[in-house]
Amino acid sequence: MAGDPNLPRRVALDLMGDVMEHGRLLPEVLPRRLEKLAPEDRARTQRLVATAFRVMDRADRVLGPHLRKRPTLRIHNILRLSVAEICELGAAPHGVVNTAVELARADKKTAGMAGLVNAILRKVDPAGWAALPTPRLPKWLRKPLTDDYGKDIVAAMETAFYAGAPLDLTPKGDAETLAQALGGTVLPTGSVRVTGAGQVSTLPGFAEGDWWVQDAAAALPARVLNAQPGEAVLDLCAAPGGKTMQLAAAGAEVTAVDISEHRMARVGENLARCGLSADLVTMDALEYEGGPFDAILLDAPCTATGTIRRHPDLPYAKDGSDFPGLFELQEHLIDRALGMLKPGGRLVYCTCSLLIDEGEEQVRDALGRHEGLSVDTAALDRPGIDPDWRTDEGGLRLRPDYWADKGGMDGFYIACLVKA
Repeated sequence: MAGDPNLPRRVALDLMGDVMEHGRLLPEVLPRRLEKLAPEDRARTQRLVATAFRVMDRADRVLGPHLRKRPTLRIHNILRLSVAEICELGAAPHGVVNTAVELARADKKTAGMAGLVNAILRKVDPAGWAALPTPRLPKWLRKPLTDDYGKDIVAAMETAFYAGAPLDLTPKGDAETLAQALGGTVLPTGSVRVTGAGQVSTLPGFAEGDWWVQDAAAALPARVLNAQPGEAVLDLCAAPGGKTMQLAAAGAEVTAVDISEHRMARVGENLARCGLSADLVTMDALEYEGGPFDAILLDAPCTATGTIRRHPDLPYAKDGSDFPGLFELQEHLIDRALGMLKPGGRLVYCTCSLLIDEGEEQVRDALGRHEGLSVDTAALDRPGIDPDWRTDEGGLRLRPDYWADKGGMDGFYIACLVKA
């Protein structure tokens, strides 16, 4: 299969359908779609599909004047994928157009549109691409974010989403030593950032367990929790496990709970690679009974809207209909976690979401539901945390447009709650 130069384009098109027709996220479908591809084809496929989603709004602006009516989704995606490859990735137009026509002809439902695909793509001129506006988020997400932050901040976030994300690592040992070994830089909060890293598993120190992959923002909740050696700590909704490893590396007695068997297997593998240990429990966090714990880290299921730098498909797999259910689940998980916490114990609540309803509002509501519950603002006094990131109710709001000169960060909300 690796001998077919058009294979990555075909698979990338199928992946776009998985996301936009069936609402599946790329991490869910990539393993099955890529399993029979050669490594170089895998890398090219992932680059193609990620680029298509990252620039989709801009591609639609290019295609709009040439479309009298919206075509079927597959034809539209053939056009979008081709525009992304020609204009963003700089591929030779001739080969891209020929493949696009072949992709249209290969399906009986779209074969009659092959001529249209050919005619439209031959009119695409990459010369004006860079002058087009930064790709915008779909309206279903852009509107609530604009309501929360205003147009200017949302525009800055969109610039960060378009730029993508470098590789961030959490060091098990000294950050400066790791940065020197990898040619990276130490960020103010202690993470190590590497650009143009290539295959992660081939980097120095991976096999030895000297570090693990974790966005700099995602590394902050465990730093705010500040687990101490010997403390009984619960990591609730633990997968993919970066925070579990931080807590274990701090010397805490960690219990990690997550509902996903597959993802928990990966947590176990990474703990073993890094020479760390935790008690792994695969079950629904709302059904787990344990404790009481000295401290709990709850990284609640959320819209994941803060991770679009790394997951540009997310805005096209969702439509906002899952918001109310997630808000309710977060409430239940906070209440459940507080029930397993020792008096005087601390709960760090966090989400990788940009929506105020999944962060600031959840904490305000929790304070209203639980008498004696308080916010520990002193817990935010950690190295590298900018005072401007603090919020009125005592939490921490991280945004993709922060550290713009360093490559940005994921969007996150973090607060440390103390039980009476």
